Amino acid sequence: MSLNAVRPWRNIYRRQSRQIHVGSVPVGGDAPISVQTMTNTLTHDAAATINQIQACADAGADIVRVSCPDEASTKAMHDIVRESPVPLVADIHFHYKRAIEAAEAGAACLRINPGNIGSPERVREVVAAARDHGCSIRIGVNAGSLEKHLLDKYGEPCPDAMIESGLDHMRILDDNNFREYKISVKASDVFMAAAAYQGLAEATDAPIHLGITEAGGLTSGTIKSAIGLGNLLWMGIGDTLRVSLSADPVEEVKVGFEILKSLGLRHRGVNIISCPSCARQGFDVIKTVEILEKRLEHIKTPMSLSIIGCVVNGPGEALMTDVGFTGGGAGSGMVYLAGAQSHKMSNDQMVEHIVEQVENRAAQIESEELTKAAE
Repeated sequence: MSLNAVRPWRNIYRRQSRQIHVGSVPVGGDAPISVQTMTNTLTHDAAATINQIQACADAGADIVRVSCPDEASTKAMHDIVRESPVPLVADIHFHYKRAIEAAEAGAACLRINPGNIGSPERVREVVAAARDHGCSIRIGVNAGSLEKHLLDKYGEPCPDAMIESGLDHMRILDDNNFREYKISVKASDVFMAAAAYQGLAEATDAPIHLGITEAGGLTSGTIKSAIGLGNLLWMGIGDTLRVSLSADPVEEVKVGFEILKSLGLRHRGVNIISCPSCARQGFDVIKTVEILEKRLEHIKTPMSLSIIGCVVNGPGEALMTDVGFTGGGAGSGMVYLAGAQSHKMSNDQMVEHIVEQVENRAAQIESEELTKAAE
């Protein structure tokens, strides 16, 4: 019996949306919520851009967006697409020819606002290019770049203006008989973004791309994104997401997965459960966790590890994790395996031992999954 069956308070009922594809990655429907990021290299520097895409893919990114502001960028996209291990979204603003060039270069998706592309004829050309080359489209509404007529109508950026903008752009694609699109309504204000996404979710069955735009630096942006995206995901809204941080794009991927893992919506790698430490700790918890986070980055198998400094909460937490270590004083602690007390281990040897136990448990989980798949 699943945990959700015995613990219904853990359930999240995802909004029903139609499914599209960004290259090989399904978005919407019953597909896993995909994690995206965006490169910050100069796109015409193909080597630098490819290296960054690879680093993001290694961190788990399902999709990576690449800005295409000029012809040099779309020319470089041919090489970038060929070397990329994940589908790429070409970020286009205003210039319809860049969208066509990106589609021809092999982009899996075009990020555009159809209403900003220009005349209906230009929109039809972009849609035709997307259709001919198997591209999906993301409509990207942003509170900071709303159309003038909507700002005149509403007086300022607001959820209703963002929703109306999104519906207008969707209507353009629908009128061109193009339905392979997803949509975002981003704002840097958490309340505005959340209200816009809730209204949009009620108005369309299109897949929704979540994001709190321009969220800030690594710490502040992570917190703002966790609050905004976490609440929407908890309500079942969202089919793909990007955490926007003024930081290395790899960090955006890590934060995205942590948000999904915290809600039980996606699992990847080791989920470390650790205490903040106090005077009761039997070893240096903070330093140990910092080391283990680095040492265990290569583990992709979903599993849990508890690192607790003392026996107050340690044994209880360890009984619910795949591997656990609880400080016990006198220079040693207790190792727990698969939810059961196993053996003592000295503090000076525990890091290497824990890494070994996590690797063994990951291999066991993978073996069990292969066996089930073969049955």
